[in-house]
Amino acid sequence: MYREQLEAYFQDKQDMLVKAVCRLVSIDSVEGEPAPGAPFGPGPAAALCEGLKLAQEWGLITTNHEGYVGTADLCDKEDALHILGHLDVVAPGEGWTVTQPYEPKVVDGLIYGRGTDDDKGPVVASLLAMKAVKDLGVPLKANCRLIMGTNEESGSGDIAWYFARHPFAPATFSPDSGYPVINTEKGGLKPTFTRSWPVQEALPRVKWLHGGFRINVLPGDAEAAVEGLTLHEVHPFARDITARTGITFTFATEGNCTVIHAKGEGSHAAWPEGGNNAVTGLIALLCALPLADGPCKQALSDLNALLPHGDYHGRALGIAQSEPIAGDLTVAFTLLEVTETGLTGRFDSRVPLCATRENCENVARAAFESRGFTFEGEQEEAHHTPADSPFVQTLLKRYEEYTGQKGECLSTGGGTYVHEIPGGVAFGCTMPGFDTHLHGADERVKIADLMLSAKLFAHIILDMCAE
Repeated sequence: MYREQLEAYFQDKQDMLVKAVCRLVSIDSVEGEPAPGAPFGPGPAAALCEGLKLAQEWGLITTNHEGYVGTADLCDKEDALHILGHLDVVAPGEGWTVTQPYEPKVVDGLIYGRGTDDDKGPVVASLLAMKAVKDLGVPLKANCRLIMGTNEESGSGDIAWYFARHPFAPATFSPDSGYPVINTEKGGLKPTFTRSWPVQEALPRVKWLHGGFRINVLPGDAEAAVEGLTLHEVHPFARDITARTGITFTFATEGNCTVIHAKGEGSHAAWPEGGNNAVTGLIALLCALPLADGPCKQALSDLNALLPHGDYHGRALGIAQSEPIAGDLTVAFTLLEVTETGLTGRFDSRVPLCATRENCENVARAAFESRGFTFEGEQEEAHHTPADSPFVQTLLKRYEEYTGQKGECLSTGGGTYVHEIPGGVAFGCTMPGFDTHLHGADERVKIADLMLSAKLFAHIILDMCAE
């Protein structure tokens, strides 16, 4: 009914979309120190202000909800549809080659920059879809509200704050994943484990270790300082570990220490097999070195046993499991800090529908505590929306209509804003088979995918909200 109108409307809107994406991507919106009106720091707050400004320019009704989220509405009627996107981003990391993270660049039909895919590009596609509906002047019986968040990458405290004060809509999707429809999201277990000890005088010893920068990013880099061994003494062991793990090592001398830098490949913690963990590779090397006996050496040996390099399914922990809908449990050892007096670490496990506190959290806790670690953290349940729900069927129908590809429901290890939303699903904006370099260097998005998504979203808004 609306297909021809939407195709005609979007014929000349690509430049508008690209310029809008670049406006948002140019803002460094990594979480920072909270301030009045900026609960997640100045960067996310600046991106939110720009997102709301864009929505106003495109004729939508906007509200800034105390800096936690911003909303853009089509009309003042009751909400029938929520679209949840976010404007915060993960830290840029190293290894960018096409452009700098906050200097968006268009190359061969792709926009490069931090946030182009996750999730500023999809937010713009959603805003453009709403603008299309408004400009076409179709009478509406209900409202579509776009909720622009600022804390998705660091815990989704923004959405928790918002929905503690506002009701859910009858239907919700988040364009923060891929197509067709993701109706199942794994649960999570992201504990913190610690261990302490007195300063050790005997050499050689590990003086410090730094690994990882965010709980949901598999670390591609890690560093440690070893006192009492020269780089020439360390090098043969490193060569052997590289042959076994693929992790490469470089060395520097600082005072009495040999500083070891481990280089792997970062990835999203939900898909750890897509990277090569520098932290676990560095631990493997340290465990191979002829260190003096002591509590630090023992703690690293215990970590090497509990979370060994390449074990991305929790076999060593005793929590490996799988089921047909959500698939395999995954484990990514993402954060570790070691000092002269102890260590603190975290892992990020994405757990399927069959995982319970009894067969997952309690088992992992017992494994760590039996080796002298403290273990704090509770398991989050998985999210599942039935594939036969009317809303999901509408999404699948429009997806097939606009793409010519088969629509189906999928599961993901990644978590989106809809994880706690009744009946919510993830929908868009990446077409199957395209690598966006999510959370990595040279993050990118296909302009054609964003334009397709804008048309698709506009039709869905009309399905849900038009008279």
